[in-house]
Amino acid sequence: MKDRTISRRALLGATAATAITAAGVAGGSPAAAAPRERLRRIVSRMSLEEKVGQLFVMRVYGHSATEPDQEDIDLNLAEIGVRTAAELIDTYHVGGIIYFAWAHNVRDPHQIAGLSNGLQKAALAQKTPVPLLISTDQEHGIVTRIGKPVTLLPSAMALGAGRSHDGAREAARIAGAELSAMGINQDYAPDADVNVNPANPVIGVRSFGADPQAVAGLVADQIKGYQRAGITATAKHFPGHGDTTTDSHYALPTISHTVEQWQELDAPPFRAAIDAGAGSIMTAHIVVPALDPSGDPATLSHPIVTGILREQLGYEGVVITDALDMAGVREKYGDDRVPVLAIKAGIDQLLNPPDLRLAWNAVLEAVKSGEITEQRVEESVLRILQLKERTGLFRDPFVPGAEVDDVVGTPAHLAGADRIAEATTTLLVNDGLLPLDPRATTDLLVVGPDPASPSLSDGPPTKVLADTLTGLGFTTTALSTATDPAAEAIDAAVAAAQGKDAVVVTTYNVSATSAQRTLVHRLVESGVPVVTVSLRNPYDIAQLTGARASLAMYTWTDVEVRAAARVIAGAVRPQGRLPVAVPSADDPEQALFPIGHGLKY
Repeated sequence: MKDRTISRRALLGATAATAITAAGVAGGSPAAAAPRERLRRIVSRMSLEEKVGQLFVMRVYGHSATEPDQEDIDLNLAEIGVRTAAELIDTYHVGGIIYFAWAHNVRDPHQIAGLSNGLQKAALAQKTPVPLLISTDQEHGIVTRIGKPVTLLPSAMALGAGRSHDGAREAARIAGAELSAMGINQDYAPDADVNVNPANPVIGVRSFGADPQAVAGLVADQIKGYQRAGITATAKHFPGHGDTTTDSHYALPTISHTVEQWQELDAPPFRAAIDAGAGSIMTAHIVVPALDPSGDPATLSHPIVTGILREQLGYEGVVITDALDMAGVREKYGDDRVPVLAIKAGIDQLLNPPDLRLAWNAVLEAVKSGEITEQRVEESVLRILQLKERTGLFRDPFVPGAEVDDVVGTPAHLAGADRIAEATTTLLVNDGLLPLDPRATTDLLVVGPDPASPSLSDGPPTKVLADTLTGLGFTTTALSTATDPAAEAIDAAVAAAQGKDAVVVTTYNVSATSAQRTLVHRLVESGVPVVTVSLRNPYDIAQLTGARASLAMYTWTDVEVRAAARVIAGAVRPQGRLPVAVPSADDPEQALFPIGHGLKY
């Protein structure tokens, strides 16, 4: 792949250097002109089409900027009308590219670095050369776009359970350093939502918890960690997506908080993000009638984006939409009106519209017709260029291939991830069974569901848990079941438990009607001591009875699974405390376990 073999010297050679100098970014002494004025001069030389392009952040298929596979060429032609990422940049002058695994952008770290360099080379080959913001959603936990050998870290809610400011900063620093080494300079993390609704289908363990002040502190920590590593952090989803039972990917949620409730529950993490210097903030496709009674989603709401975020909270950075292909923002208006209304609301970056040609032309025509002034567009372009300047892209947008191996997935980073994870596992119930001693409780069965890895590179969790326990001195057998195990699978698990000294049962989002309840009940009835471990939401325990011990680990990535195994075996002591309350199954208004609950030994 040509992009991958370009040397750093070549990338920073005559063509790129001349281009940047011509743009007024590199010529002469950097101290001779204020960065803001240099950036204004770039904006003044842009055509209207280039200015409009800077507002868009777009997906594109392929592992290479210039030589994608034929399958990806076909997808690009069908969805975007271009063959390659380089052609996308040349045609629409986009200001940013977002990476996805399903778009075949993230095969391995060296390929990602090569793609990033190829994209930046294409951006600097334009008439007005401006480097790109290259982004992804690498939250860690259930939203992880890049898998191994990248270091995979605990989820936000796991960090909330760990309650370590140092741990949260270090996790973001590790993540940011590795993204930076691959040429990714903007991460859509951390999640600043306060998850006060256990039934929230879209946030959940992506949130640090349900305590607004605790969430605020960890959001600030992560922003500082990311940005010290050279990555633009993005606090999301403003004005707060933590209290909903509707997923905005599929419908438009309404948040019923009063202004006072919003100020108390939702606002603190965003205030903290602003105080911490967040480079960007992402809006939510949610309706909050108390903040804007129009029924418009926050992404399209001038009272929310400009009136609250800009004017009340004083945010001066870049505001980006959540993805514009989500149903939540498309219910009320057509795909041609959404980007225009977003800009009128005060948005700077338009993320991943379903039809770029339609959206780009709609904004262009809105400016030409006077619905949006060119000055308004220039305000957003200047903020975007300032962010690129702050991230160092005008100094050096390229990454050296050699840095990948020196930074990504290093032993030090992997050890750091294990150390952080060990402080997050939460012991909810224990009648004295734990820790297990391999000399007395030798023969174990690990049974439960094996949900697909978010990063496509981990697990399966039953095997990882069994292997880790085996390494700690136990004789361990793994038996995988489904998240909705059939009667035959339950019978097989009960049979396999016969003669075992204990059974460790993993659970995944257990509901009142889940067959996982039957699995646990049948195993408890068999007389074998049962330990349950919730892989994702910590609320599972409210639906389970009879287990002698129960733990929560908040995400089923390998690093969390290994940490839970070490707690079970007593290799480390349980340190995590619930960052959310677990409501009673019989009375959801009552807490079965309050925020802060966590047993020790």
